[in-house]
Parts: sequence; C-alpha cells; structure tokens
Amino acid sequence: MRHGKKFNHLGRKTAHRKAMLANMACSLIEHKRINTTVAKAKALKQFVEPLVTKSKEDTTHNRRIVFARLRQKEAVTELFREVAVKVGDRPGGYTRIIKLGNRLGDNADMAMIELVDYNELYNAGKPAKKKSTRRGRTKKTETTPPVVEATSNEEE
Repeated sequence: MRHGKKFNHLGRKTAHRKAMLANMACSLIEHKRINTTVAKAKALKQFVEPLVTKSKEDTTHNRRIVFARLRQKEAVTELFREVAVKVGDRPGGYTRIIKLGNRLGDNADMAMIELVDYNELYNAGKPAKKKSTRRGRTKKTETTPPVVEATSNEEE
C-alpha cells in the first residue's frame, strides 16, 4: 500500500534523488529546456516550480532557501536575475512538459521540459498586449455636397 506517498521516488535513495533533481533543475535554469524521461520531468516540475515562485521576491531569505535546494551559486543568480524577471507577472505554471516518444535503447517514455516564457515558437503567435476593440462609432467622413459651378447661359 502507498498511503501518504505523494511523490515519485524514481527508484533511488533520498540523497541520490535530491542530488539528481538539484542537478536537473540547475541544467533547466541554465539551458531553459532539457530532455529527460517523463517520470523525471514530472518530478522536476514539482521540484522547480516552488523555487521559481520564491525567486519572484528577491530577498536574502529566499535566496538562501533556493540555494539550499539547488546548491549552485550560478544557477541561483541566473534564476533570480533573468528567469524571475521574465515570469514576474505569471501566477504559476512556469514549466511545460512536451512528450517526445520512446527512447531507442530501452523504450523509455521521453519528454522535453522547458521554461514557458523562453519558447519563441509558442510565444511568437500570441500578441504581447491585447488590442483594444472599437465599439460603436467608426471614423466620420465629412460629406459635403458637390459644388456645382454656375455657368451663365444668359448671353445666349
């Protein structure tokens, strides 16, 4: 029975799992997308999304919490500087998992996990700001009656 077991153990001991997820999260922050198995991608999503939420508020306390999980100073710096600025207005859902098919060697389900705001293909079609819609009036064009030149036919 698996009562109260909320996360995937990924077939590893605790220390190995935490180290692996920390390394994968640092790679995701550095490269903005990585290829891995579907199970690891889902576990990484649960691991990294709270860290991105913490990075939206740049305080010493939040930096120390994130550093305790990631263990790489460069990754923490990039997370708080570049990534947090891009996702500042997003209320959650910072990563996207795209399934890629099966791996040739062992037929494992593969997936690509990426930071949502860094994919140009998905964001290119969407406008940055919503255009305001016009309602009611259209442009008025002044219509003036045609000017008729008066010709004098009195002489004839």
